[in-house]
Amino acid sequence: MKALIALEDGRTFAGRSFTGPGEAIGEIVFNTSMTGYQEVLTDPSYKGQIVTMTYPLIGNYGVNDEDMESTSIHPGAFLVKEYNAVPSNFRSQSTLADFLRSHRVLGVEGLDTRALTKHIRQRGALKGIVSTLDLDKDSLIQKAKSWAGLVGDDMVSRVTCAEAYGWSEQGPAIGSNFVSAKPGSYKVIALDYGLKFNQLRLLTDRGCQVQVVPAQTSAADILAMNPDGIFLSNGPGDPAGVPGVVETIQTLLGKKPIFGICLGHQILGLAYGGTTYKLKFGHRGSNQPVKDLITGKIEITAQNHGFCVDMNSLDPNDVELTHINLNDNSVEGMRHKKYPAFSVQYHPENAPGPHDSIYLFDRFIEMMKA
Repeated sequence: MKALIALEDGRTFAGRSFTGPGEAIGEIVFNTSMTGYQEVLTDPSYKGQIVTMTYPLIGNYGVNDEDMESTSIHPGAFLVKEYNAVPSNFRSQSTLADFLRSHRVLGVEGLDTRALTKHIRQRGALKGIVSTLDLDKDSLIQKAKSWAGLVGDDMVSRVTCAEAYGWSEQGPAIGSNFVSAKPGSYKVIALDYGLKFNQLRLLTDRGCQVQVVPAQTSAADILAMNPDGIFLSNGPGDPAGVPGVVETIQTLLGKKPIFGICLGHQILGLAYGGTTYKLKFGHRGSNQPVKDLITGKIEITAQNHGFCVDMNSLDPNDVELTHINLNDNSVEGMRHKKYPAFSVQYHPENAPGPHDSIYLFDRFIEMMKA
């Protein structure tokens, strides 16, 4: 089935659907990971986007229940060079095509993903549309142009949990105030901006009793549960477009240890009084080099973000830069000098990706101990 990808700047790419008919609009981005496509698809940070994989062969190991990072697929469409319809892996439970179809997500192969990636690198992340229903170039380009985009939009409200749940040995278990969470030495409240399950697994493995709450939970309700620490998760879109959360974090600062990842890191930056800005084409993949300025060590990290904290907007007497991206020197980590709070822009929970940064979860435990 023929498919057409159109970008807001007029560039188009031809492909073919391997999941049937459909149409999706969003910001077209690329991911440089060689593996981990199931974790990419189930990462809520991709809400509102269309993902292109730069590795040419996708689908060869199928999908399975264990590698789910949320309960659904979040990109509007999935673009690959070549789809492998016959997976070969002992863990595989179904094909990628069936997985995409079950969530009504369009999968397209046969396009020149290398040319598309190079175009995005030169022009920046662009609004785009993928369709098998409308193959008129001018019509699709106009649809892409008319889409509002991610800047200023509240994408978190579309992915945060509808009700609180605890992380149990069987996974999510509906309940509040830690009653449904696996017992642990430290009570951690995780604010769900679009979190990945492996973050909860790693916290639980380190002796934490984890309670997940919706993004708009008030500071008063959080403090009423008397946690030992507060975890701010990753999530999609523009941090400045999420109403109320910055004020909540400002109220919590100094009262409990705080650890933020990705969008949680950006929200912390706003809570410190800083600003964020949109990167040209973002960082997405599991091979991003980051330097820890405290230890001097280099980490290879997994990343997925299109916005960044502006370190120049923060008071150096209050906030210290701790990590930088070695590709473009952008901010990858910071910590507060007066309050027990630190954060990183990348994904130390891996899934997919290297384990170089997993020590940050141990650092959070040590902060709660102190």
